Amino acid sequence: MKAARGRELLFQVVLFAVCSLIFLVIAYPLYFIIIASVSDSTLVSTGKVYLFPKGFSLFGYKEIFQDERIWTGYRNTLFYTVFGTLVNLLFTLPAAYVLSRREFRARRFIMLAFVVTMFFNGGLIPTYLLMKDLHLTNTFWVFILPFSVNVFFLIIARTFFETSLPRELYEAAAIDGCSHFRFFFQVAIPLSRALVAVIGLYYLVGHWNDFFTALIYIRDNNLQPLQIILRDILLSNQVFSSGAGTGGDAGGYAQRYADQIKYGVIIVSTLPILVLYPFIQKYFDKGVMIGSIKG
Repeated sequence: MKAARGRELLFQVVLFAVCSLIFLVIAYPLYFIIIASVSDSTLVSTGKVYLFPKGFSLFGYKEIFQDERIWTGYRNTLFYTVFGTLVNLLFTLPAAYVLSRREFRARRFIMLAFVVTMFFNGGLIPTYLLMKDLHLTNTFWVFILPFSVNVFFLIIARTFFETSLPRELYEAAAIDGCSHFRFFFQVAIPLSRALVAVIGLYYLVGHWNDFFTALIYIRDNNLQPLQIILRDILLSNQVFSSGAGTGGDAGGYAQRYADQIKYGVIIVSTLPILVLYPFIQKYFDKGVMIGSIKG
């Protein structure tokens, strides 16, 4: 018994050490970005910042938030993210439910049509011409309509509805006069909160990080999302820090704060998602394949 307890204790110690090491490997880069964003850039670039900030300064954040475009970008990105995610769920979940119903005879053909789009597309130039002909370029709709459904998430949702919602559940509801619409909204969706949360978060993060769409289709500065504005601030800061178009002294002054602005941009662009994620973490623990009836 003592030998078994000793081996168990040794296993727990080793497991704790391995998990702690993995946690440090994952968490330290994020921690370093935070302390580097408030540290002297010269000390950061020379590798003298490890655990605590040195040469504490909020200059990078002041420069970022003094730019009025930041607030315009935040407003646009919040709108694209929230409205776009709602549209994604509005299209994805009903389509997945319909395609999961075996009595719907056309579901195999329609599902095949969806899957084909995962392997073939028209390319960048034909897609741009299509968006232009549809008058979506330089409008906020270009962030919403072309990406209404992600086929991969559609397949996940369809599989969930097909395997985790038994047919007997609908048959019991149908006996009481429940239609498919009522069953979907009052039974399927409440039992699929984990699925909705996970897919919704994936859609949300995709909209939040999307910059390529704006880079290709948007020319109006008032419609630019946060990611493009932060990219422009970062590029202009790099040009200024190299001394281009200025004097050597100005370039040296900017170089002192270049890393603060660079790491500050990372924090500003990721902080809202990091704050939101813990509130949805419990649904990831449950998993997207949780069922409504066990045993």
